[in-house]
Amino acid sequence: MPASPSPPRLRALRRPLFLPLLLLLVCHLTASASAAGELRQVVGSGADDGPFFEPFNVTYDHRAVRIGGQRRMLVSAGVHYPRATPDMWPSIIAKCKEGGADVIETYIFWNGHEPAKGQYYFEERFDLVRFVKLVAAEGLFLFLRIGPYACAEWNFGGFPVWLRDIPGIEFRTDNEPYKAEMQTFVTKIVDMMKDEKLYSWQGGPIILQQIENEYGNIQGKYGQAGKRYMQWAAQMALGLDTGIPWVMCRQTDAPEQILDTCNAFYCDGFKPNSNNKPTIWTEDWDGWYADWGGPLPHRPAEDSAFAVARFYQRGGSLQNYYMYFGGTNFARTAGGPLQITSYDYDAPVNEYGMLRQPKWGHLKDLHAAIKLCEPALIAVDGSPQYVKLGSMQEAHIYSSGEVYRNGSMAGNAQICSAFLANIDEHKYVSVWIFGRSYNLPPWSVSILPDCENVAFNTARVGAQTSVFTFESGSPSHSSRHKPSILLPEVGGSYLSSTWWTSKETIGTWGGESFATQGILEHLNVTKDTSDYLWYTTSINISDDDVTLWSSKGVSPALTIDQIRDVARLFVNGKLAGSQVGHWVSLKQPVQLIRGLNELTLLSEIVGLQNYGAFLEKDGAGFRGQVKLTGLSNGDIDLTHSVWTYQVGLKGEASMIYAPEKQGFAEWTGMQIDDIQSPFTWYKTMFNSPEGTDPVAIDLGSMGKGQVWVNGHLIGRYWSLVAPESGCPSSCNYPGAYSETKCQSNCGMPTQSWYHIPREWLHESDNLLVLFEETGGDPSKISLEVHYTKTICSRISENYYPPLSAWSRLTSGHVSVDTVAPELHLQCDDGHVISQIKFASYGTPSGDCQNFSKGKCHSSSTLDLVSEVCVGNNKCAISVSNDVFGDPCRGVLKDLVVEAECSSSSQTKEPRDDI
Repeated sequence: MPASPSPPRLRALRRPLFLPLLLLLVCHLTASASAAGELRQVVGSGADDGPFFEPFNVTYDHRAVRIGGQRRMLVSAGVHYPRATPDMWPSIIAKCKEGGADVIETYIFWNGHEPAKGQYYFEERFDLVRFVKLVAAEGLFLFLRIGPYACAEWNFGGFPVWLRDIPGIEFRTDNEPYKAEMQTFVTKIVDMMKDEKLYSWQGGPIILQQIENEYGNIQGKYGQAGKRYMQWAAQMALGLDTGIPWVMCRQTDAPEQILDTCNAFYCDGFKPNSNNKPTIWTEDWDGWYADWGGPLPHRPAEDSAFAVARFYQRGGSLQNYYMYFGGTNFARTAGGPLQITSYDYDAPVNEYGMLRQPKWGHLKDLHAAIKLCEPALIAVDGSPQYVKLGSMQEAHIYSSGEVYRNGSMAGNAQICSAFLANIDEHKYVSVWIFGRSYNLPPWSVSILPDCENVAFNTARVGAQTSVFTFESGSPSHSSRHKPSILLPEVGGSYLSSTWWTSKETIGTWGGESFATQGILEHLNVTKDTSDYLWYTTSINISDDDVTLWSSKGVSPALTIDQIRDVARLFVNGKLAGSQVGHWVSLKQPVQLIRGLNELTLLSEIVGLQNYGAFLEKDGAGFRGQVKLTGLSNGDIDLTHSVWTYQVGLKGEASMIYAPEKQGFAEWTGMQIDDIQSPFTWYKTMFNSPEGTDPVAIDLGSMGKGQVWVNGHLIGRYWSLVAPESGCPSSCNYPGAYSETKCQSNCGMPTQSWYHIPREWLHESDNLLVLFEETGGDPSKISLEVHYTKTICSRISENYYPPLSAWSRLTSGHVSVDTVAPELHLQCDDGHVISQIKFASYGTPSGDCQNFSKGKCHSSSTLDLVSEVCVGNNKCAISVSNDVFGDPCRGVLKDLVVEAECSSSSQTKEPRDDI
């Protein structure tokens, strides 16, 4: 469908010179107007009722998914509802729609919805029905990936831990106990969707659903039992009579009635296993996840756009961004091994729900260009016309009739769109087609919706660059509480000068502790109710042992064959050493005294394994032998000794983090010696920052632990530092991407900032509680608001006309030749442009936050841009000599602007004449 026509030129300004300036206060490009579902949306439906659409059927053919009988080219945005709070959902969904998405995709997380066998939970962040209805209320479709195995860097891949305790069970194979539980849960979800009338044929948004997940990657490990299980899962799903298609991703042997789909960084070469199925890309990895102690991956916007454009160019029909919004692994939901609390994923909408620019804007423009091509893309029943344009250049032409590729398309009434690709990583290339020359940057695709004019090129970014900032929100600490001690003076704005502490008990503290012979597997004991499991035993040291150590100058050592993820060793209540890794060995010298010594091991989980075969057998804790070496009578095998087991922390059991439990907690005012003290609980009270901007807490001064706000577990924190090497000074977009290509944050903690949802905060007297394992300084914790402070854009006068300017005439020809390019600027919601820090029309140089004027410069640029933009959330300006005059004839000119955004409550109102 064509995009909306461009908004009218500004008329309120009095001076004729300003007439070409465009001010976009209300109107903005809607990439496809937006989803087909919007066209058949039932007027007046809200998020709590239905139907949301006039009921429609969903089918497919070899070319595309059919919505109500019509082929569609669909763009999908991956959003996992539990990785945000319900108050965030509407804004996130709206940003997906504004960015050009037709579909929202989400996983179902079994362990979130069935935490105990037969006990279901669909509240708060796991309110699936509410989320689906919000998607529908925006006029978007939904792709529901039921699984119920998810992977998704989610704890245990989404499996509930109780599942592994069922006698005789083996996951994801031809195993009756597993299949029975899987079928029960999948049926539960399907029945819930039917009961709420959320399938398309009921007037709901759900158009696709998935059974299993990337099973083809591991199926071979299960032999014929794996093949039988896959076929059973497909038939089980089909038997649920949902009335819409089922998907299996990365399943090349999927049955005929199941759509097999692609998951990868690039899927333009993928073809399904049947000529009767459309080409679908279920996971377009537009970023990557991060592990504690590693750098942060980034995928350039130009390469993401290139991959998507190539997919549609070569016959793709539905593409889903994994992720469009990544969010946060709240509580203990992060997967393993060792995945961080943030699941930002370098997605177009960042962890806090803010637009990541230029990625979001560049992809929005791409989606708009693809939608302009949709009539031609769905008109071609077979293969498009293929034209070899060079050794590494090619064109695909979609047209309702045969196209003479060497002649002009001007005046041709037929529907025609073309994609011109240059897959050379290094060279700009000019190609000749349709009677004219087209210049293609390296590793790029140009999209021609009318087989004549370029609407978009993947390597030419017209979207703004946004620079996020963390700034102190006022007020911060609560004035109701007087400082308990005088802390050293420190610079900066810190959360609080008033802290209380409580020491955690090392080893056995009571409760349901028990003693037994041998080393028990971690999960068999904890059932994943806590990250922590204590193992305590005793060892008697003789005079001969002490004599041996003093005479030989050696020390005894404790060895463990394998540990995961963190193991800590205590001797007589004091920390002796630690080890971090995934099934790595531990060897720790220890200082023992004559007589009875207490040895305590602490096993810590940092996310259960979420990917791979035989997950139920992976487990946690310790494997192999536990030995004490270097004694006078030889090594002692402690593996079969009697050990006392204690699940979790005493503070966890007493809910020391809960507001309602504070009257029972044993807190004392923090003293200087309590700073950098391991195995310590800290608490303070604070007031929320003013405004509505997202809130983040900086825990860079702390070591490792967990953090709660008002009883909500934000997640794990860990100031583990990434290696110094591996991060390039700049990222070159051309060439095949991998997760290690464009990394950042080397030599820095992988994560220091942690998202606190506004939904979990009160205006005042918020309770912050931390459990610190290794030692940290809570007095240096700060609370900040997160927003886009600086926005920059550079647009050349030879850039493409705005996509909103495309309009189809009765002839079918698109006329955009006379429309000038536009520079767009936009602040976050609730913010306005408060200052233009730099503006130049001419030959400026430099990058965002480091621009400088060139020899050619229009002196009126700053005044003109300021008058149009300051005081407004967003603005757009025509880039042409008609606006700024021509400061240097015959020279190609750019308009470059750097602006600053501020909260709308802190800035003046927009001028009346704008």
